[in-house]
Amino acid sequence: MFQKAYFYPLFAILFWAGNVIVSKMASHAISPVAITFYRLVFALAVMSTFVLIPTWKNRHIIRQYWKHLALGGFLSVSLFQFLSYQAATTTTATNMAIVTALIPLLTIILSTWILKDQISYGLVIGGFLSFYGILYLLSHGHIAQVFSQGMHLGDGLMLLAAIGYALYGVLLKRWKMPIPAWQSNFVMSSFAILYVLPFFIFLPASQMQLNQQTIPLILYASIFSSILLSYLWIEGVRHLGPNKNSIFMNLLPVFTALIAVVLLGEHLQVFHLIGGGLTLCGILLAQIIQKPIQWKKSTQQSLDSL
Repeated sequence: MFQKAYFYPLFAILFWAGNVIVSKMASHAISPVAITFYRLVFALAVMSTFVLIPTWKNRHIIRQYWKHLALGGFLSVSLFQFLSYQAATTTTATNMAIVTALIPLLTIILSTWILKDQISYGLVIGGFLSFYGILYLLSHGHIAQVFSQGMHLGDGLMLLAAIGYALYGVLLKRWKMPIPAWQSNFVMSSFAILYVLPFFIFLPASQMQLNQQTIPLILYASIFSSILLSYLWIEGVRHLGPNKNSIFMNLLPVFTALIAVVLLGEHLQVFHLIGGGLTLCGILLAQIIQKPIQWKKSTQQSLDSL
């Protein structure tokens, strides 16, 4: 039965898809550094109206985790956003969305290494399926070319951004910071500005212009992506739980592709459908099939039979 709570992650992913489109639109209009900086400044200004005072009151606890928040701000905000905007200059919005949708799978993989989570059958099967699917997508259906010529720069940057964001998600589980989500998001965004500022200062004036073309893109990235998306995702996790909520990430390539066809004039190719479909099926398998592989038990049974 469809629950009203499903609207939270559903609209969050819709806004995320819009942000991928905005990244593509901004790729030749403004520097990735500039739009990242403007987005953070405007988002922080808006969040300050309802987060600044609670954050200040909670400063004693926040101070204990400032190193964690600083690293989180680098991985989830400045690095992810900068690489996304940079990737948009050399790849399609559809490719960006499919690679971004790998984040839940990458999170599960990194959790088995960092958090020592058990490896599930879904992770093994889904991991191989997604790996083949992403190779098929990035090679335009000619997988051998990936090994001989490498992948496109934009796809590689987006994959690096996804790995960084997945690492951030795993570290959040490990740290278990007793800080409300809005406050941690506010502090991490503040750190992110400090990382971007030195690069922004030395940008040529032509690459940081605010005009009729760039201002709407910045406003969307600030309000819909940084604020509304965060709120909806947090509420989705609260009502549905992180596992069920993350399944909605599989809709990101679908929404993005549909919007890209209409607004950007992108054309869906057969390799998009095959590669993207295999990738999303693999992600879904990893999320749904949670039965762990009993390595030790199997080994013991083999020894007992000798």
